[in-house]
Amino acid sequence: MNFFKQWGAFMMVGAKAHAKWEKEVSDTIFASRKRLMVLGLFLLPVAIGGIAFADQLATAIPDMIGGKKAYSPAFFTTGIFIASILIGVIAGLITGCIGAGGGFIIAPALMSAGIKGILAVGTDLFHIFAKAIMGSVIHRKMGNVSVGLALVFLIGAILGATVGGIINRVLYEINPVLSDAFITSIYSVMLGGLGIYALLDFLKARKQGDDGGAHGGGAEGADLGNLPQKLQGIRIPPMISFDEGIVPGGRSISWVFLVLSGGLVGLAAAIMGVGGGFLTFPIFVYVLGVSSMTTVGTDIFQIVFTAGYAAVSQYAIYGFIFYTLAMGMLLGSLVGIQIGAMVTKVVKGITIRGFYALAVLAGFVNRIFALPGKLSALDVISLPKSTIVILDTIGIYAFFIVLGTFGVWVIATFLMNTEKLKKAEVAS
Repeated sequence: MNFFKQWGAFMMVGAKAHAKWEKEVSDTIFASRKRLMVLGLFLLPVAIGGIAFADQLATAIPDMIGGKKAYSPAFFTTGIFIASILIGVIAGLITGCIGAGGGFIIAPALMSAGIKGILAVGTDLFHIFAKAIMGSVIHRKMGNVSVGLALVFLIGAILGATVGGIINRVLYEINPVLSDAFITSIYSVMLGGLGIYALLDFLKARKQGDDGGAHGGGAEGADLGNLPQKLQGIRIPPMISFDEGIVPGGRSISWVFLVLSGGLVGLAAAIMGVGGGFLTFPIFVYVLGVSSMTTVGTDIFQIVFTAGYAAVSQYAIYGFIFYTLAMGMLLGSLVGIQIGAMVTKVVKGITIRGFYALAVLAGFVNRIFALPGKLSALDVISLPKSTIVILDTIGIYAFFIVLGTFGVWVIATFLMNTEKLKKAEVAS
């Protein structure tokens, strides 16, 4: 339990940092007519192509998303496109409401809908890359980016993303079920730690009567003691300087730790499909000892390049991106983030934090209940088929009922408080 609590605290810091980036991107896109036009241009070919070829492609869908014929161009049906928008909306609502990453539920949601794990990962990465390019806020933060720090970090991130992509593709070539089992196991550990921490945080806040706002309150709980000082004291040249304008004389750290950190972020991005941004912030601040200001700028910088490199070089050229889903999720998440952020003005933060804990734990239950069936298919364990079906059904229903309830509640709250929100907007 203590491990999950510490791991969850570390993950929560990253989830909040990544959510802040998502919100800034969404605000930047919606504030610009040009960017909205670009979004429309992204979606137009998907819609036109789908209308033209939907009938012919509909019969091929089961093989293309469920078998080893996933090497294929994007295809379209109205149902799939609407489902992708809904998944994006829910992820956006979570991000906007809680201020913690809703993107963690995207890959599990796609896998629960029957999409192979490797295709879910590639699609999620491409959706993050498209969002980063469209709503890039690098120009606002470049003054906080340490170029040397960012470039050395990116060397590791590119190496890590390459290794992660190779791992996923090799496992898929050996057996698609093995690939799914691997991705499912990674998500089980991640969501388990984050969910337990979120639940304990919610129960503690409720007991103390601490509303804390939608984004949580108090300490982040990821204090790693004097680790940054120890790492910065290891002088393996060349040393990379940073924070010169923040700390007198600046700070420095060996390139070795930057490359290793970048490698970990790139590896996570390529294997899980969440862009890697959720790890950059806690690693930089709590492990390497980089200031928050420099970290924010560097995180934005690395997301664009890491997600772009991983999406294109490790998945797109091998046919592992479902473009229809990616564009639908992009549209849905941008809208969801805006609605979720507004709802925080009329709903108690403690309520939203409770929903977040449930959503993450539902994702954990979904993946952990799916794992026995995959292990059984690989002959690692032996389970009756009826038991596997029951576990899968419980996991899927628990996941989508919780997420659906959360989505309906947030949107209903938004609609019922439209006048109040308008008045608050005018007053601000």
